[in-house]
Amino acid sequence: MEYWLKCAIEIQSLAQAGLAYTENAYDRERFERLREISAEMLSKKTDISLEKIKELFCNEKGYQTPKIDTRAAVFKDNKILLAHENNGTWSLPGGWCDVLETVSSNTVKEVKEETGLNVVAKSIIAVQDINKHNVIPCPYSICKIFTLCDLIDGEFVENIETTEIGYFDLENLPLLSEDKNTKEQIKMCFEAYKSDNWKVQFD
Repeated sequence: MEYWLKCAIEIQSLAQAGLAYTENAYDRERFERLREISAEMLSKKTDISLEKIKELFCNEKGYQTPKIDTRAAVFKDNKILLAHENNGTWSLPGGWCDVLETVSSNTVKEVKEETGLNVVAKSIIAVQDINKHNVIPCPYSICKIFTLCDLIDGEFVENIETTEIGYFDLENLPLLSEDKNTKEQIKMCFEAYKSDNWKVQFD
C-alpha cells in the first residue's frame, strides 16, 4: 500500500477514535476536521468521490475496526461458481457480513441472494487483508474470509446485484472484479478444493 494511503487511513482511524472518546467541544472540531482532511486526501488520489468516501467511513461512530467480507467458493464439475455483476465483471458470491450473521450463515445467505443456489458452508480457506492481496487500494480496512461450500441445489434467480452465473476453470476465467477477488485468490480456492489437508491461509 502506498505511504499516502496508509497515512490517510491512519488519520481517519485516529480521528474516529477521538470523536468516540472526547467530550471537549474544541477537540471534537479538530477531530472532525482531521476526518475531513483524510477523506479529501483519499478522494484526490483515488477514483472514489468525496461524497462516497464520506458515506463509506466518515459517518461511522465508535472505535474503528475492519469490515468483514465473506466470499463463497462453490464448485461443480471441478469448476468454480462466479456471479456476473451489473458493472460487467465477475466475482465469487459474497458481501459484507451483516449484523446477527455468522461467517457461515452470511456466506450461505449471500450465495442464495446473488445466485439462487443453496449451499452449505464447509470450511475456511483463508482470511486476508484486502490491501495485501487485492489490486485496487481500499480506503478502509477489510478482512476477506473465503469459505469452501458444498452445493446442494437451486437455480439462478434474477436479482438486483447479478445478471447471471457461470462455472469456470482456472485457465478460462472471465473479467474479474479485482477488489473482490483476484486470479490468485481464485487459484487458492481451487487448491483448497483439491486438497485433503488444507491449512487456512491468513494475513
